[in-house]
Formats: sequence, C-alpha cells, structure tokens
Amino acid sequence: MSLDALPVPGSVTSAAALDVATAHHSPALLNHSLRAYVWAAARGAAGGITFDPELLYVAALFHDIGLVPAFDSHTVAFEEAGGHVAQVFAAGAGWPAERRQRLSDVIARHMRPRVDVFTDPEGHLLARATATEITGKDADDYPAGFRAEVLERYPRLDLNEQFLACLQAQAARKPGSSAAGAVRSGLVDRMTSNPLDSRA
Repeated sequence: MSLDALPVPGSVTSAAALDVATAHHSPALLNHSLRAYVWAAARGAAGGITFDPELLYVAALFHDIGLVPAFDSHTVAFEEAGGHVAQVFAAGAGWPAERRQRLSDVIARHMRPRVDVFTDPEGHLLARATATEITGKDADDYPAGFRAEVLERYPRLDLNEQFLACLQAQAARKPGSSAAGAVRSGLVDRMTSNPLDSRA
C-alpha cells in the first residue's frame, strides 16, 4: 500500500473542490479532509470495492464544510448542511442532478455508524475513513508504514482541539443532531485514545 499509488482524480471539478476547501477550511480541517479521502481510497483499493474516485474525493473535501463559519447552519445537522453546499458547488461544476444528489447523500451519511457498501460504496468508504480519522477505529487495518507516510504528508496539527470544539458547539445548538449524539456517547475519550495521534 502506497500513498502515491492511490487514484487521485485530476478533473477540473476536483481541482476546484480543493480550491474551495482550501479557502474555507483551517489547515487542520483541510488535512483531515485529504486524509479522509486517502483512508477511504486505500480501503476501497485494498478491499476490491469499486468506487468513483472523483465523487469520493469531492465528498471528502466537503464532508465537514458545514462546520466552518461561512456555511454553518443553525437549523440542520452539519453533515446535511455540508451536503447542501456540495450540491450547489456541483451544480456550478455542471454535474447532473442525480450525481449532485449522490454527492449530498455520501456527505450526509458519513456520520452514520454503518453505510451499506453495496448500495453506497462511496458513502461506506467515507464513513469508515472519517471514523478512522477521528477516533482511530480500524486504524490497524492500514500498514504502519502507510500510516506514517500519510501523516507525514498531511499532518494532524491541532485537529482534535478544533474538531471537538466544533462538535461541542453543534451539540449545544442542535441537541438532536448526530454531533450531539457523538458527544454524549463519549467522543472525547475515543478521540484521546486515537492511535493516529501517537503514530502507532
């Protein structure tokens, strides 16, 4: 497993998505989004899961955009808000309506504990990857050398502090949201023991 061997879409839309994510995310959240794509693509490649690299890449870059001030919503969960932002972006990029909806669905489902791989391979891969990112779930599925390579290229910086502050703010304003559920279920403890933070 090698970082440079993973499929990275070279489309104009992918480049534009990276530009938007770079403009609005903090460095820690941008690296988090890029790592989410890497973990997802690596799991898909290793597991023989057929996926759309461009769809997965754009979804990974936008999956947390609902947490940033410019796109934070006081009425819907951050993952739904992120899906809405991504739909608008994809419309501007000329994606057909069905593909725009798929993008939104992939993003909205990333906070679910399980996403069916057969009906939504990109959603499945992104949900697994973001769980690895935030709590270290299944991090041992990736070889130690590969983990080190990914963390060297995309350092975690102060992701834990930023992400937890964002989720706690979401939970306080939207107590019925997935963010609130995650905080109530012991997210702080799970984040503290994430092996990715020790490069284990």
